[in-house]
Amino acid sequence: MAVFVALGAFLMTLAGGWVAQRVTDRRHLVLGLAGGLMLGVVGLDLLPEAVEAAGGEVFGVPAALLLFVGGFLVAHLVERLLAGRQAAHGAGDGRVPQVGLTAAAAMVGHSLMDGIALGAAFQIGGGMGAAVALAVITHDFADGFNTYTLTRLYGNARRKAMLMLFADALAPIVGAATTLLFTLPEELLGCYLGFFGGALLYLAAAEILPEAHHTHPARSTLLCTVAGVGFIWLVVGVAE
Repeated sequence: MAVFVALGAFLMTLAGGWVAQRVTDRRHLVLGLAGGLMLGVVGLDLLPEAVEAAGGEVFGVPAALLLFVGGFLVAHLVERLLAGRQAAHGAGDGRVPQVGLTAAAAMVGHSLMDGIALGAAFQIGGGMGAAVALAVITHDFADGFNTYTLTRLYGNARRKAMLMLFADALAPIVGAATTLLFTLPEELLGCYLGFFGGALLYLAAAEILPEAHHTHPARSTLLCTVAGVGFIWLVVGVAE
């Protein structure tokens, strides 16, 4: 059943990527929406789940929050290292394709974990499985949208963006299928979500949103960002 539901996530991911492609003439709106979706996913979905699942504290701070900060710092460090390497080789356009591919790969990893969570939920019971299925299928639209947008934002060719989009779409199916073989400990899943959330927030706050407002500081861009957050809030509320 979990694998069958993951097929729905596959289609929603592709739909999100298709929408991102079709509105390239409104790039600032696309980026504004992507930033809002990412902010919503982190603050309203990933982080609460991570804190609940990861459990214990480290020196008075929840482990998930420590990893959240760590993910943010690692994303910043990776981008700075790659940017410095590119500058050393004389490329000065400010766009590091590897950053986009790394970010998209992280989205694929997140989708894989979505599939694993989906399979684990159906192992617990049908009601839990249905709730997780709704959350996964609906927010995978945002995942597909963000995966394609991130890859293209950093100057990667459309072909690479499409490959990452298809990898992201297939990941929930693979993740759900693996739960037929093993079960991921809840604490490990929580720690992963915390770390990934920090990296995703860095990309949204330090890259996506500044780029969205750089050439088009319009109210419509801000409204798209707010709409993205509101969409994720709706998804989380329905899933609950």
